[in-house]
Amino acid sequence: LGYMISSMIQVIVTRERMKESMGRTGPKSVVLGSVFGFLSSSCSFAALATTRSLFTKGAGLVPSLAFLLASTNLVIELGIIIAIFLGWQFVVGEYVGGVLLILFMWLVVRLTRPGKLSEAAREHARETTSESNNDTVPDWRALIRSREGWQQVANRYVMEWGMVWKDVTIGFTVAGIIAAIVPRAFFQALFVGSSQSDPAFWQVLAQTIVGPVAAFFTFIGSMGNIPLAAVLYGNGVSFAGIMAFIFSDLVALPVLRIQARYYGWRMALYITAVFLVILIVAALIMHYGFAGSAGDAFERVLQWLACLAFAWLGTGLLLPLF
Repeated sequence: LGYMISSMIQVIVTRERMKESMGRTGPKSVVLGSVFGFLSSSCSFAALATTRSLFTKGAGLVPSLAFLLASTNLVIELGIIIAIFLGWQFVVGEYVGGVLLILFMWLVVRLTRPGKLSEAAREHARETTSESNNDTVPDWRALIRSREGWQQVANRYVMEWGMVWKDVTIGFTVAGIIAAIVPRAFFQALFVGSSQSDPAFWQVLAQTIVGPVAAFFTFIGSMGNIPLAAVLYGNGVSFAGIMAFIFSDLVALPVLRIQARYYGWRMALYITAVFLVILIVAALIMHYGFAGSAGDAFERVLQWLACLAFAWLGTGLLLPLF
């Protein structure tokens, strides 16, 4: 589905139309990117392809990355899987943390100002898609009703898969091997202080840093890392360590390689560094925010938030209209 959406964006959406809706970095464009991500595929690899399509068509860097973060952290099916394997606390953590990731990303990009790097990456991405500068695209209604339009979509779909199928295949294969062969004790040993009920701050910080490192080498995507996160949680890893591990699907090695193929290595490393910083900060805030608020009343509030998480995210559909 994600690759199909990416292909349709490349064929149907013009640069001018994309610049008008998501070209500027503002609340409306960031919300629009986030809502679009919420409605899109939860597959990390498909989300990367759609993000590249948005970016090459003229969407700003922040709205594009907001889409990428939302599509891998705010989708409904991910919350269902987390509720099954980990519980309602982690559902709240995933959705609230996903919003924090988008806000922190916006702040970091604004502080670092990667203007020249962003434009160079956009040109590199356009070269990889063989996109011409001609923006005279027929009306989208005519395209979706015509055989030629769907042939163009199919051609783009094949091109998308042709660029990433090796990385996707290797990623899923390695993830399966790790899940089947690597013992649980290995992951438990990686997270310092996982056997303690009340780890010190440095131990929580260490677990939060180890989470992305483990995700980097496990090759597992946004949905596939939830069962492993449940194993880590059962072995005593802190809330911060678990959330950092769940948030880290976009810093895995296959994702980095695909980003480099799309935008070049400099931009790929920049995006990975930004995601690494914001996920560590968000995980720590979630950990101590939850730990510092105890009591039955607070737990009832969190339970209601978990039950209503899908509903309040759905209200975001109305925001771009205002």
